[in-house]
Amino acid sequence: MKINRGNLESNKLFLKKSNLLNNDKKILEIGSGNGVMVDYLSKEGFCITGTEINDEFISFAKKQYNVDLKKMEGSRLDFPDNSFDIVLSFDVFEHIPDTDRHLQEVKRILKPSGYYLFVTPNRWTNIPFEIIKEKSLTKWQKYHCSLHDYWQIQKRLRKHGLSMKFIKIPLVNDYFLEKIKKYLGNIGLYAIKIVNPDKLPFCLQTNFFVIAQK
Repeated sequence: MKINRGNLESNKLFLKKSNLLNNDKKILEIGSGNGVMVDYLSKEGFCITGTEINDEFISFAKKQYNVDLKKMEGSRLDFPDNSFDIVLSFDVFEHIPDTDRHLQEVKRILKPSGYYLFVTPNRWTNIPFEIIKEKSLTKWQKYHCSLHDYWQIQKRLRKHGLSMKFIKIPLVNDYFLEKIKKYLGNIGLYAIKIVNPDKLPFCLQTNFFVIAQK
């Protein structure tokens, strides 16, 4: 199985800029994938639990990192109320069909004044990219069923009584450029030189880095 680290460097920078993690906090990552972030944070001395629904990823995390991921869905979190100081998810929110239930669960398991830090693609930029990548107008709907735009995210979080703010994180790094080249070719790389996504207004950012508080 190939190790897919995703945009790990940007996600690590997001956590650093949040200035919220410390060794006294209990942390949960939802949708841990192959366990790379749980492994990284564990080695940094943080108390972190990871969840995942894919059996292959769970097995890989155990073999590769000796990380025990708990199998559960993002909208059915089998933890007591007020269990965690911080909940994390990276490119998971857009895959969860019922984001209202997901947020209810996150809020339930967060301690008072706890934080939910998550990253999710921008609906406006992701849909065109996925259409080109998949060569289909509709295939993206099966796996990115809950894409939100800048205003929809704010409305969704307010609905659940969560305060929030966006954090600006640069995304044009080696991982991002490799992804663009793979799916859009040299034309995509040329377009990035003309219009750098990191310099676009917040509402047009390719990914949203969000800090929500209970």
